[in-house]
Amino acid sequence: MTSMTSTTSTTERVAAVWPDAGTVPASRLRGALARRLFLRAVRRLPLTVELPGGRSLGTGGPVMRVARPEAFYRRIGAAGLIGFGEAYMARDWEADDLPGVLTVMAERLPTLVPPWSQRLRRLAVRGMPRDELGGEESARRNVSRHYDLSNELFAEFLDETMTYSAALFEGPASWETLAGAQRAKIDRLLDQAAVGQGTRLLEIGTGWGELALRAASRGAEVTSVTLSQEQWALAVARVADAGLSDRVEILLADYREVDGVYDAIVSAEMIEAVGARYWPVYFRALEELLAPGGRIAIQTITMPHERMRATLNTHTWIQKYIFPGGMLPSVTAIEENLGGLRIMRRLSLRDDYAETLRLWRERYLERVHAVSALGFDEVFHRMWTFYLAYSEAGFRSRYLDVWQFTLGRES
Repeated sequence: MTSMTSTTSTTERVAAVWPDAGTVPASRLRGALARRLFLRAVRRLPLTVELPGGRSLGTGGPVMRVARPEAFYRRIGAAGLIGFGEAYMARDWEADDLPGVLTVMAERLPTLVPPWSQRLRRLAVRGMPRDELGGEESARRNVSRHYDLSNELFAEFLDETMTYSAALFEGPASWETLAGAQRAKIDRLLDQAAVGQGTRLLEIGTGWGELALRAASRGAEVTSVTLSQEQWALAVARVADAGLSDRVEILLADYREVDGVYDAIVSAEMIEAVGARYWPVYFRALEELLAPGGRIAIQTITMPHERMRATLNTHTWIQKYIFPGGMLPSVTAIEENLGGLRIMRRLSLRDDYAETLRLWRERYLERVHAVSALGFDEVFHRMWTFYLAYSEAGFRSRYLDVWQFTLGRES
């Protein structure tokens, strides 16, 4: 992510640090097939796709400019949606309204590729690497690759609470209201888990410590676990600065290493990193750690069940570049893996997450020079901007949802 010697050409530099974004795939045949499918698909989309030479396709809408069509088509032909994201990283295409372009595509994702091509894709698509599947060692590596990038990086685009999950807005969303909306989200999770004076609370996924701090301020005794060294260090410092070290213990540990019994358990957007094969393990751990009569509050991003099943064994752009080993569950998948737990209440924060992501993306773009000063290069900026816009589009298109679930035992 950092720059290399100035004697190296830009192309060579990008190829060395970002090999798949810096090197155009060789296959002309796959590129030709991708060109045919792409041009056929965009003709009927509410987009304006501008091609070199003044040619334009689509029925009108957000503008997508294809600057290097040959490289663009070859990347898509070689790697599908991964190649589409890599093409943006490599500047093969541009968009002034990136979330707008991606929202149109997300709304029509199941129909963009003909069924016969989808069947061929399943034969060629790469599965998730085995070393990212979610065992204890791979979970540590997966978490570190994202959350240990740099606390300073996240501080540039997150609000003062350093909270990295959907906020809960009570009115119009703006940067000035974001911190309050994050605290409102946290307070609702704590309320649903009935966290108060003397509550023994387990938090799975510390983040940078805001939830633990707010729980301790209610009088709870908090144990919080994280696999991120960077998050752990900052969260411990924040707890000490607040004078709450006697009420909060933050452990650098896997959820599978936790023992004891807790009156309440809270976990905000952590199950997405667990890995599909470990969903039963995660919910069994919650059940075993929960005291009789206790409550659990989790917040989780979900996707439609059929789309989840279709992508269960594939490697995606998000997994390759942002969240290795990650997998979004469906609501059905959660219900099927609850064991002896049941969902007592649920609340969707889908529109709130779209706004949260918009604010993060806009803040990141405002602070991009400060991020560069941390050592992150231009390809990283395009990757991170694409990630935030891609996620925002998922919620705006209603392809993704995010829920707060209140769980208790069946009895």
